[in-house]
Amino acid sequence: MRDRVIQYTFFFLGLILFGFGNAIAVKVKYLGLHPWEVLNVALYQKFGLTIGAWSVVVGLLVVVVSWYMNKKYINIGTFLNALLIGPIMDFFLWVGILPDASHTPWDYLQLACSIVIVGIGAGLYVAGGVGAGPRDGFMLSVAERTKLSVSRARIVVECIVLGIGWLLGGPVFIVTFFYTFIISPIFQVTLRFFQKLRVSLTSEQAENVKA
Repeated sequence: MRDRVIQYTFFFLGLILFGFGNAIAVKVKYLGLHPWEVLNVALYQKFGLTIGAWSVVVGLLVVVVSWYMNKKYINIGTFLNALLIGPIMDFFLWVGILPDASHTPWDYLQLACSIVIVGIGAGLYVAGGVGAGPRDGFMLSVAERTKLSVSRARIVVECIVLGIGWLLGGPVFIVTFFYTFIISPIFQVTLRFFQKLRVSLTSEQAENVKA
């Protein structure tokens, strides 16, 4: 029971940080966003609803496609990820605690903070071991079907998503093209850290039981 509580605590805290980081980035979206967020913002600007609502819609569509391509990458964590990150982001945008774009160098600092927070959040929720996000599962499915490496599949998928978002009028700028390269190292470092932390927390419990 303790292991499960720790597992889901990591997972949900990671989702909250991920949504919070995305909300910060949206405030300075003129600098550029991650390809998937470019698409969500473009859909919001074109058709209404909220950015978070479109995150849910797109996430669930990706889950459905992934389900038909390869069910092994779909689990409870995938659905929770698709359903919760968007509303979490909308919540932080709604409460009005985040600074608006100032169109000064401070906006770059704000965006840098958002990228770090998103990287930490991703490492934290993946370390929970509840399941991969819908977009990650989709890229793994594409890689398996096309025989591409995961990194190449990610590039292809994100380029297509970015193209659609750009055609719909989404915020594409210089930072967009570096997002993945910046977040990935942060994600890798924090994932290893939180995995070790989770193991140490569960191992301590196991030792106590043995004693």
